[in-house]
Amino acid sequence: MTTTTPSAGELRRLMTERLVSTGALHSEEWEEAFLAVPRHAFVPRFAVRSQGTKIEYSEGDPSWLTAAYSDVSLLTQSDAAGTTTSSSTEPSLMARMLEALDVEDGDDVLEIGSGTGYNAGLLAYRLGDEHVVSMDVDPDLVNVARGRLQEAGFAPTLVTGNGMKICPERAQYDRLLATCGVGRIPTAWPAQVRPGGIIVANIASGIARLTVDAEHAASGRFLPHLATFMLARATATDVSRTAGHFTRDLLSWTGATREIVLPASLDAEVPQLLSSLIAPDVLDVGLSTGAGQQIHCLFEPSTSSWARITLLDPRTAQLDHGGPRDLWAERAPLHSHWANHGRPSPDRYGLTISSDGAHTLWLDDPSGTSWRLP
Repeated sequence: MTTTTPSAGELRRLMTERLVSTGALHSEEWEEAFLAVPRHAFVPRFAVRSQGTKIEYSEGDPSWLTAAYSDVSLLTQSDAAGTTTSSSTEPSLMARMLEALDVEDGDDVLEIGSGTGYNAGLLAYRLGDEHVVSMDVDPDLVNVARGRLQEAGFAPTLVTGNGMKICPERAQYDRLLATCGVGRIPTAWPAQVRPGGIIVANIASGIARLTVDAEHAASGRFLPHLATFMLARATATDVSRTAGHFTRDLLSWTGATREIVLPASLDAEVPQLLSSLIAPDVLDVGLSTGAGQQIHCLFEPSTSSWARITLLDPRTAQLDHGGPRDLWAERAPLHSHWANHGRPSPDRYGLTISSDGAHTLWLDDPSGTSWRLP
């Protein structure tokens, strides 16, 4: 008995139905966009990370088309250090972020991070080519994305440049969507969004939806689902290093030692979000030894501050650390507050960004409990 591989159109329909059934898509306009724009056309080659390894796919492979329509991130480019620098984001996350934009017909949208061009294609289908500008720091990515968009029948404006700065293609945008990761929202983003406009962006390990006011400050909550994108790069040749590159050193360094009580699991999503907000410059990796021992390592490259947290039981750990910053002490108060106040979900937290770039994290209401982020 032979098995027929579903067509691209059928796989696209199945993917879209899954997005609707899980609540990632809820508007007819975006449902039509996902049904119409062919994801596979933007990813002729990619890798999928599975259980710590990368599985490579190329157009023509028996499972390539099916993998292209799976709800996972498709890794499409890496830098010289082996860190992934571009991908096609998992469709469910793309859908949630596009829905959070609350676009209306005629809105002008700036996308920071063109990547493969697939997301720009979805925006162009929904709003029209003339209303979409997509910007990326990598000229090669921009050129390839432009070509694939044209082949798919779309022609939004694609710009090569540093997305952390002003994009001169429009005076003001109605919406800004950032599909790259930042530790702080650049002042250029709210500055180029009209009052009442919306920014949806990945900051630390959360997705913030911010409304811009008349002074070009911005405020809003995090979406319920957490996510981490490729970090924004100042130039196309930037090489990023992750905590994994320092693992051998982190496991061997000696420093001050003390026993600590853990307010919450180090793997819990919201404490991870809070940690990444309070110290976005700190690299973070969890390890498991052959004996099943759990170790959590932190490293801050500019000062070479480090911490190694070895679990002794679910509530206590041995902390070894060195350098001028006590990385655990920086995050512990927010972990404790979260654990002692009902373990609030991500969407109960919000951000206010002043016009001068100061960031304030708050719980439930901007006028309530808040923390000024360094």
